[in-house]
Amino acid sequence: MNIAAWLARNAKSFGDRPGISLGTSVHSTYAQWARHAAAIGGSLAALTPGDSEARIAIAMSNRPEYLEALFAVWHAGRVAVPINAKLHREEFRYILGHSGARVCMTSPDLAETIAPLAGELPALERVVVTGDEVWRQWRAADGIPLVDRAPDAPAWLFYTSGTTGRPKGATLTHRNLTAMSLGYFSDVDMVGPGDAKLHAAPLSHGSGLYGLPHVAKAANQIIPESGHFDPGEIADLVRHWRHVSFFAAPTMVTRLIAHPAFASADHSGLKTIVYGGGPMYVADLVKALDLLGPKLVQIYGQGESPMTITALARAYHADRTHPRWRERLGSVGLPFAGVEVRVVNEDDRTLPAGEIGEVLVRGDAVMAGYWQDAEATARTLRGGWLHTGDVGAFDTDGFLTLHDRAKDLIISGGSNIYPREVEEVLLRHPAVAEVAVIGRAHADWGEEVVAFVVAREGAVIAEAELDKLCLDHIARFKRPRAYRFVEALPKNNYGKVLKTELRKHLTGES
Repeated sequence: MNIAAWLARNAKSFGDRPGISLGTSVHSTYAQWARHAAAIGGSLAALTPGDSEARIAIAMSNRPEYLEALFAVWHAGRVAVPINAKLHREEFRYILGHSGARVCMTSPDLAETIAPLAGELPALERVVVTGDEVWRQWRAADGIPLVDRAPDAPAWLFYTSGTTGRPKGATLTHRNLTAMSLGYFSDVDMVGPGDAKLHAAPLSHGSGLYGLPHVAKAANQIIPESGHFDPGEIADLVRHWRHVSFFAAPTMVTRLIAHPAFASADHSGLKTIVYGGGPMYVADLVKALDLLGPKLVQIYGQGESPMTITALARAYHADRTHPRWRERLGSVGLPFAGVEVRVVNEDDRTLPAGEIGEVLVRGDAVMAGYWQDAEATARTLRGGWLHTGDVGAFDTDGFLTLHDRAKDLIISGGSNIYPREVEEVLLRHPAVAEVAVIGRAHADWGEEVVAFVVAREGAVIAEAELDKLCLDHIARFKRPRAYRFVEALPKNNYGKVLKTELRKHLTGES
């Protein structure tokens, strides 16, 4: 069940169709894409002979070569390790080291960061930069036949931060990715001839995952020439191409509809915006529906159950006559057809409608486990159910509403930020006695990071020192945007920091 078989099939049956486009130009047909994937895959197989579970990392900004590399890894029967291009060098180092990646394919903009790691990490044997001489040789080489893979063989190590602050690699199998793609067709959207998938969000995460059902249907994969989210560019691409769908964080949707170039554009070429990865205010959602009509679908998922827990279909967005229409817009919808979803108490007993508890998930989309972390796997998948850590409740019609985000997750601009990771970095400063990090509402990004800092007795800490510490160890987008120096952190009788009190403090400032 090698999902790269979808690309190989399309090369035979729909070889002349656009496979990957860069901006308004076709970069490669499906036949060309498959040929390049088979060629690059042959070089990867030669570098990792006999190792069917060799991890091959992809650290690239959005570009056509990313999709060539991803399917080359699968064509060779190896395991892909996509890495967010926005990460810090030390975060790249950790993921490459933890995954045991033997090869990393990277883009020129990241070459100076990634290439030196080959000499520092014992498992990392080779770094190849797209466009260099080695890459050109790989791409022009003779291809190898598609390597067979079992359904439960690992395909994608999806690195998602955990409560310890260290990223964890959710092991996604070929079965998981197939179930996710079938779930897209059943509960999100059908894909037809002439459809296109626009990648304005990182290919290493949700956008890349939802590229797969579009490959299954031989749809065009469009990479913006800028390589990132630009409302004006998206407006131009939607005018040029037809039946365009894309995945976006709620903050991206809000920025999109507020941008004059997009708001005034012809939206007839836009088919579907799938949004998820964080909460979207109902007022902003209504504005989007007023502008675009019924072209929005919401999904709720995690890296551990990729993009596949619940979905709020376009029909529910459009049904303004329903007496609980706004209430439903504030929900995350109904469980996907291929998963079971429960809300439970602390004893994992199912709660009735209206009662708040932890969200549990079971189905073929749920990960096999965490890479090299048996303890976290056993804890998260206990009883055969994925314990999401998210808190929510079902209503009497079966719609799930999330009431809190577990582990104090902060979502800024669609990117996950786990406070513990930032706190551990700040605690490296010798003058910091205690620290607590929370999210604060931000009009453009959804949330921004705020750190409450307790200095050691007699010490004075400059904010610039803390900023430098963060920039030396974590990605820039995770850095606190504000610091609050306090004498003590509020705690309960057990010594746990009461972040609810800190949030109240921020609310009192506004």
